Amino acid sequence: MNRGTALLVALLVTTGTVAMAAAGAAATTTVDGTTTIDADAGVESGTDLEGTSDGSTELTTSTDTETSADGNAYGGANVAFELQGDAITDYRVDGEQTFTTVAVQSQSETESSSSSSLDGAVSLEAATNLSGANLSLTSETRASTEIEAESGATLSAHDTPRGTLVVESGGEAQYVEAELEAGAEAREDGDRVRVETDGREGVFLVVGDGEVGVTDGNVTADLGENATLAFRSYAEGERDERAQYEESLIAEGNAAVEVTATERDGEIVSDAASYGQETSATASQTATNQVNVTIDRAVHEGTVVMTTVSEEAVGSLENLSVRVDGEAAAEASSKSDLEGAIGSDESRYMVVQDAGAEGQATVYVAVNHFSERTMTIAGDGTDGSDGSETSNDGTTEDDTDDGTGDSMPGFGAGAALIALLIGVVTRSLQ
Repeated sequence: MNRGTALLVALLVTTGTVAMAAAGAAATTTVDGTTTIDADAGVESGTDLEGTSDGSTELTTSTDTETSADGNAYGGANVAFELQGDAITDYRVDGEQTFTTVAVQSQSETESSSSSSLDGAVSLEAATNLSGANLSLTSETRASTEIEAESGATLSAHDTPRGTLVVESGGEAQYVEAELEAGAEAREDGDRVRVETDGREGVFLVVGDGEVGVTDGNVTADLGENATLAFRSYAEGERDERAQYEESLIAEGNAAVEVTATERDGEIVSDAASYGQETSATASQTATNQVNVTIDRAVHEGTVVMTTVSEEAVGSLENLSVRVDGEAAAEASSKSDLEGAIGSDESRYMVVQDAGAEGQATVYVAVNHFSERTMTIAGDGTDGSDGSETSNDGTTEDDTDDGTGDSMPGFGAGAALIALLIGVVTRSLQ
């Protein structure tokens, strides 16, 4: 074989390899029981890129994480921390340190190894100076990291603007201790704990059987079996009425899933956080303007799915409609109307434009019952089923600006219209 022929063969092999790789990267699979977020196909560039996150397996081909030589450091777009044997250390959100360490240990192990010092101790006091269980990284995606403790607990860190950290006790009661950085201050606020640093504020809350408090200046938690401790972080001024409403939904067990699907560095990155209650969820973008969320729930009771999407992920945030198992969900007129869908004969939803994040909206979908459901959110007047045009029978008048405690500023279609008009005026002035 002469040099020209050899070069031609090499080029053909290289071209074929690249083509197969591209085809493989573009292939998608839709699984039964998915939650689908759709919008009109005619959108601008950037929305046809695919990125997936399932909270347990890596489905993307690229990552924002930075891993040290020994594989114990995680550095994402919003969250960074290190894994040091028996603790998560140097946990930072948006570059600001919140905890120096987070440790977890089973209550049986803690009490058996320290029985003499725990005589008569209150449960939260028993979590101080905790000798944590060994931790091991089990999975890592572009937007989340999952860690297992030898004690049976599971920890997951979610690389979103909320910097969410979730600790699930599993089948055995656990203690958790979060040691705060020197400049942080923690104080109890009802059944929650607020943590303040120079530029951020965070909230710890418990779902299920357990409690969280402040002991010796640090955050300690007592989790019963199958309970969950969650931490959510906010930039200064972000913890508004709507954020506290979301916290209440989580703490009271009415919202078991929180999903994000937003653009990052030209790609759509999606993530799903589950707050216990025998519920798991995965999120991915499987096609242009379509975000799928698969929710598996062992109990029949319904739940609220809080889904934050960007315009790049779904194409358009206007005229969003929701379908559950192919049937149009009703648009709720208030928070009580939304939550009233749980256990009823229909699912309902509300939409709020995110004032602090241009081009984003949060869709609250109350799925009336489980175990496995398929939900579709679509924009631009389409109904999410084969692109056909239909009206949404569940649409109601927007009466969320009545100033009552049951309404929320920004909910409903009115906010979308206002945002559109502002954009038109701004462009006309330029």
